[in-house]
Amino acid sequence: MPSRPTGSLLRDRFGTDKPIIAMCHLPALPGRPRHDRAAGMDRIVDSLAHDLPILHEAGVDGLLFCNEADLPYQLEVGPEIAAGMAAAIGRLHGAIHLPFGVNLVWDPRASLAVARATGATFVREVFTGVYESDLGIMQPDFGDIAAYQAAIGAADVALFSNITPEFASSLGRRTIAERAQSAAFLGVDVILISGQITGMAIDLADLRAAKEAAPETPVLANTGVKAETVAQILAIADGALVGTTLKRDGITWNPVDRDRAMRFMDAARAGRDHRAVA
Repeated sequence: MPSRPTGSLLRDRFGTDKPIIAMCHLPALPGRPRHDRAAGMDRIVDSLAHDLPILHEAGVDGLLFCNEADLPYQLEVGPEIAAGMAAAIGRLHGAIHLPFGVNLVWDPRASLAVARATGATFVREVFTGVYESDLGIMQPDFGDIAAYQAAIGAADVALFSNITPEFASSLGRRTIAERAQSAAFLGVDVILISGQITGMAIDLADLRAAKEAAPETPVLANTGVKAETVAQILAIADGALVGTTLKRDGITWNPVDRDRAMRFMDAARAGRDHRAVA
């Protein structure tokens, strides 16, 4: 398979090098313990409707819809979760003016199904490796997932593969560099490096190791990026996903805060501009 420049996939999808992809965290969906039954789907849609215009105004390059509040997470979600996510995105489709992705934690098949149904351009999930996690053994079958992706007509949906998933650690002795090389060889489109928990900073050594090991595959920081660190991270990474730091008081479950979002994107643009000049 012919290779292409690292930045071209990201540039094609998001219109820029080193994109900043903002999280759109849904309140808990139907069927999960934290779901607000009285408020129903209206609360979920209203929460997203509050965050979306702020993120657009701040100038982020993409969005990622995620069922972050569906604690405790599941390795395989029910149809009610996929239906709820698709319904929420569908009700807001006219207000979404950026490329967007889907992540139904920790279910790659459900994520792909909702992406196909909603027109998402990428999914974020764990596609390779075996991990012991707080939810049990995580062992995605990438061959089966790829076949499913093709079967439902989602071949154009990019696979953003988290090789250091939160709440988990890799089984075996392979290094992050070796796992990054394997994931790239097997065909993921983007490699993600995460901290131990949602919102927790990544280890820059992990980011650098993955980037050096898979130079032709984009590597993005997946958690814990802040205004104070984004320039340093973008000096290594090909972009970043950001959520918690954009929220009021820096709390994951709070609404997006306009001032925090503006300040973060000012710092991100400055970091990108500095790299471009250098």
